[in-house]
Amino acid sequence: MDQNSAVRTPASWVVVGLDNGGTCNNATVLDATGQFLVDHLVENPSRVQDGPESAVEALAEAFTGILSLTSTPLSLVRAVGLDTPGPASATGVISSKGSTNFSQVSWHGFDIRGALEARIGLPVLYHNDANAAALYAHHRHFGAEAPARSSVAAIVGTGLGGGVVEAGKVISGAAGMAGELGHVQIPLHGVLEEGQPVPVCNCGFAGDVESIASLTGITNNLLPYWLTRFPEHPLADEPVAKAAKMLRGYGEKEDPLALAVFGQQARAIGKLFTIAANFTDPAAYFLGGGVVEAAPHFRQWFLNTVREHTQLRREQQEAATFALVPDLDMAGARGAAVAALESVSA
Repeated sequence: MDQNSAVRTPASWVVVGLDNGGTCNNATVLDATGQFLVDHLVENPSRVQDGPESAVEALAEAFTGILSLTSTPLSLVRAVGLDTPGPASATGVISSKGSTNFSQVSWHGFDIRGALEARIGLPVLYHNDANAAALYAHHRHFGAEAPARSSVAAIVGTGLGGGVVEAGKVISGAAGMAGELGHVQIPLHGVLEEGQPVPVCNCGFAGDVESIASLTGITNNLLPYWLTRFPEHPLADEPVAKAAKMLRGYGEKEDPLALAVFGQQARAIGKLFTIAANFTDPAAYFLGGGVVEAAPHFRQWFLNTVREHTQLRREQQEAATFALVPDLDMAGARGAAVAALESVSA
């Protein structure tokens, strides 16, 4: 990608990528030559808490805004890629039970992809946000070889999202819920301390990856336990939800309690990647989320710990790589754009 300027104009027809979040939308433009036209976040309020009608209008504003910024005529746009948090179907219908971002009843079962397509009058392709980030990481890492390669990505955030890419394409599954790696239950031997309670996920599963490797897992499961082991720690005086958000800062300072918590998270992801190694045998394992946004020495320690606890055969060790998801704040929009480009280039 040309990185000479922050904003460029298109050299050909284009696709647009829209990343919908709980507070903001992020937009980008990708032209047919494979060049992104913006190198930074371009955001507007997502207005999802105002209901579907307001949120779809906000996405339409993000669409027209990014065209204006890049001086892209509407006539050059062939498709739009959209990603949102899940759970949602493969065609962009929000779960009938809603989700964290789409909690209002009016969102339950709402076809956000179809509504945006009707609003802007262009084809809209949908992925969930973790799948979109996984797709971008795959294509950025492998470049021209992406269509011949496979990868698995774990995105650590409030929950744990993920994506499985095979032959350069995201595996979506029959109901659109493939790659929900956070809800894979893992062996806990070597992850938990002796006598440590088995973590429980908000989904109801005990011992899945998200119950450990997520902000929710820290808040509900890991931090309450480790504070009993470090009762004099400064975080013991904070509300647990606030303390969980402060923990990464302590990890960057190599605080023993924080390293114990994040070490368990890294080992849990290693167990997940071990399952992936025996299931899809990917060429790359990607790690994204808050740990990627941390200080370089901390994120490298975390990635190294994940790698050390991923059990690969010798042949797999020689063939596979471990890497961080790049450009994380833009990865969703860029991955959605890559998917849209693939859909019109096929």
